[in-house]
Amino acid sequence: MENNNDNGSDSPFDISGLLNGDRRSLARSITLIESSRVDHRVEAEELLDKVMPNTGGSIRIGISGPPGVGKSTFIESFGQYVIRKKQKIAVLTVDPSSKCSGGSILGDKTRMPKLGQSDMAFIRPSPAGITLGGVARRTREAILLCESAGYDIVLVETVGVGQSEYAVSDMVDMFVLLAQPGGGDDLQGIKRGVMELADLIIVTKADGDLKRSAMQAENDLKSGISLLKKDFDIWKPKVLTCSSITGEGMEEVWSIIQLYQDTIDKHGELQRKRGHQARTWMWSEVQEALVASLRESPLASDLAQKFEVDVVNGRLAPTVAARKLLKTFMAGN
Repeated sequence: MENNNDNGSDSPFDISGLLNGDRRSLARSITLIESSRVDHRVEAEELLDKVMPNTGGSIRIGISGPPGVGKSTFIESFGQYVIRKKQKIAVLTVDPSSKCSGGSILGDKTRMPKLGQSDMAFIRPSPAGITLGGVARRTREAILLCESAGYDIVLVETVGVGQSEYAVSDMVDMFVLLAQPGGGDDLQGIKRGVMELADLIIVTKADGDLKRSAMQAENDLKSGISLLKKDFDIWKPKVLTCSSITGEGMEEVWSIIQLYQDTIDKHGELQRKRGHQARTWMWSEVQEALVASLRESPLASDLAQKFEVDVVNGRLAPTVAARKLLKTFMAGN
């Protein structure tokens, strides 16, 4: 990013473009926070510190569902709907990463061609890399940058149903699960897992020959979700049907999202939830920083190689090795 202090601050960044909603500035800012270079991390932290007063104004939504449910098709249809309502929408998608090259596989802009052409939308695919559950490590920071750029809605799309859902649910206000009609045993399979995270379940593809099956799936899911207990009683998870092709049901989806945000905000749950997420985020950063420091320590690195040999050969218990390694590292610091 360019050095430019025309905005009157002591920041080395020209953040005026970002705060004015310029998509190129936003893209460059996200590239900066995703960088693993030490100097870039310092710059990224300075940037985040400057934009923090301009964050927090969006509706943060996590979107998940099994492969084939039509996540990208739904997001494109929903995005076009809210844009007609004069809402700016940012979509942060976590792409699977190639284990060979490390590059992203899906290329989400090609999966949402119409939405990607709108000046009211911003789509950013990020490679999942080796992060737990396939959630990009810097997704939380990207959310803040999108908010500072004036986006009213920030969607985080996960790779699929799995560990990533738990990570995403801890960085958004509302977790939306997509299900498809005729899922049969698949519906039963998600009830004890991801379904317990859902604030809203949307049965997709409710059109044509699948419309009746979608209505049956809606009834089945309503029965199943009524047995689940949420952390708070002010909101009961909802189940809806919609068609991303015809747009039927999108108005109800948007109304429920607004109702959810208004409800949890009114009862103080939104502030509590975001506060808890921020605290969790802080300790996650502390943990990652400690591990990085441990790996970079010459003394700990040499000792770790010795312990690894002992652990592999069964001469030392992993828990004992870990404790000795940490003790040595802390003593040297």
